[in-house]
Amino acid sequence: MNNTTSFNGLGMNLGTLSRLSRAKTRSISAENFTGEKGKGGMATEGTGAHAGRELGQGWKISPSVNIPAHTTFTMADIAGPGAIQQIWLTLFPDYWRRVILRMYWDGEETPSVETPVGDFFCNGWCQRSNVTSLAVCVNPAGGFNAYWEMPFRKSARITLENRHDEPVTVYYQVNYTLTEVPHDVAYFHAQWRRSNPLPYKTVHTLLDGVQGWGQYVGTYLAWGVNNNGWWGEGEIKFYMDGDTDWPTICGTGTEDYFGGAWNFGHPRGEYGVFSSPYTGLSQVIKPDGLYRSQQRFGMYRWHIMDPIRFEQDLRVTIQALGWRPNGPYLPLQDDIASTAFWYQTEPHAAFPELPDRDYLDVI
Repeated sequence: MNNTTSFNGLGMNLGTLSRLSRAKTRSISAENFTGEKGKGGMATEGTGAHAGRELGQGWKISPSVNIPAHTTFTMADIAGPGAIQQIWLTLFPDYWRRVILRMYWDGEETPSVETPVGDFFCNGWCQRSNVTSLAVCVNPAGGFNAYWEMPFRKSARITLENRHDEPVTVYYQVNYTLTEVPHDVAYFHAQWRRSNPLPYKTVHTLLDGVQGWGQYVGTYLAWGVNNNGWWGEGEIKFYMDGDTDWPTICGTGTEDYFGGAWNFGHPRGEYGVFSSPYTGLSQVIKPDGLYRSQQRFGMYRWHIMDPIRFEQDLRVTIQALGWRPNGPYLPLQDDIASTAFWYQTEPHAAFPELPDRDYLDVI
């Protein structure tokens, strides 16, 4: 974070926490739907009214919302300029692939963020998994936290679409600042894609058709393996600014990109689950010997200290590659769901249409 940004109150670090700023701190939740100053905790009706009826107004009357089936709830609608600094929310795991998170900046018609809520918070398998990183923290038991800086100049709108057949209860808080946004600050984006199964001898595409100036800042993969043996020999590739057949950046293997080594094997014969500030194999789901299919993994890689910068366009792919018994590589046909995170200038290219609920489901 540069000094200009810190002075404007967009974000802070340990070296700038003592600096004064005229930025205004606000927060939206079910106890203050608009974030308006001096209007928190005033509800007389809400999901907690039955428990607080004897205590009355101000005693946790509206801690959450119920989103009816097949409807969209506006979680935040903010007039700028400013920046969202932290989002916390929680809902039951059964709904993590059936509730879609979207974000719109400055009145745009198509979202800059569109992803199932669980995948956005590095929990794509509808099973709780703790994450301890700088950008995303998931704490017991299913507390989702995002610390990505999300600036806007005119407005910010966040919605949750409930694709489930029943109402979904969501607890949430959106913490933000109202302040001037420097001219060189870009907009936050996130996009979800899935290959299930990945066609033989093809690559999984995380991003394609990105147009504009910006930087790629993070990857989350929910990877389900459909073969025996090791699955992570594949390379991630970044094609930028006119690259066609060959990328500018090419990784050396899946576990290498996510900060691990030698098949994530530690101790020997087991996957070493870890969660660190920038990288993690945060989830390993093993077969149960009866009903559960092959192993599933959750991995993240944040390019916070090493953003991948592009000026015109960006495409990102990853291979699924294992080993044949006699030595050669084996192209895999796995279930790969990716969430890509990046900043760029607007307008952004339209996202591919999000698949229907059945294709999103974890089965």
